[in-house]
Amino acid sequence: MDAAFLLVALWLAFAATHMSLSSLRLRPRLVGTLGERGFQGLYSLVALAIFVPLVWMYFGHKHQGPFLWHLGGLPGVRYAMYAGMAFAFALAAGGLARPSPAALGAGSAEVRGALRITRHPVFMATGLFGLLHLCVAPVHATELAFFAGFPAFALLGARHQDARKLVAGSAEFPRFHAATTLLPDPSKLAAALRDDPLPFAIGAGVALVLRVFHPRLFGG
Repeated sequence: MDAAFLLVALWLAFAATHMSLSSLRLRPRLVGTLGERGFQGLYSLVALAIFVPLVWMYFGHKHQGPFLWHLGGLPGVRYAMYAGMAFAFALAAGGLARPSPAALGAGSAEVRGALRITRHPVFMATGLFGLLHLCVAPVHATELAFFAGFPAFALLGARHQDARKLVAGSAEFPRFHAATTLLPDPSKLAAALRDDPLPFAIGAGVALVLRVFHPRLFGG
């Protein structure tokens, strides 16, 4: 079977299980049976059971299928990608340090740190990761199927979380939702850095280390 098709199928399974397990209909039943920790354990196991084969499949079938495009050789694109990846990792680190109340383990509804930039820092960092790789890597069918899944899942997952929390979240969530944005607003970066400089510095540092070792670890 075509590798790109299998990658798309795995992404669909990943998104479907994520959203169904956390849905308003199924999640309360599972929590009632397994408890909150048991539910989170099941949720994580199902995610890993699909995501690990997804990554394995891609790395076993890189650059397969029709060649589509390669923008990495254009002037400035690669350096813009480096800056974008530093922003993505910093956003992810800031989001992990200050969890969003829209996430599975709801955090504080105070709009500070990475939450100034987007109410879904980790989701948006994941989506940016995929988009940037589509801009710089030689894209064949398997690259398109693998990397495009990240922004698609990020947007679907974020909207699903918003919809669920607006119905069944805390009384504070509608105010938090109205005060924040779904898509990242880079103009809020300076204010976010003032709130939480360390997670952003760690994220940018991780991006730099990965850039240095990327050819050895992943090629390119």
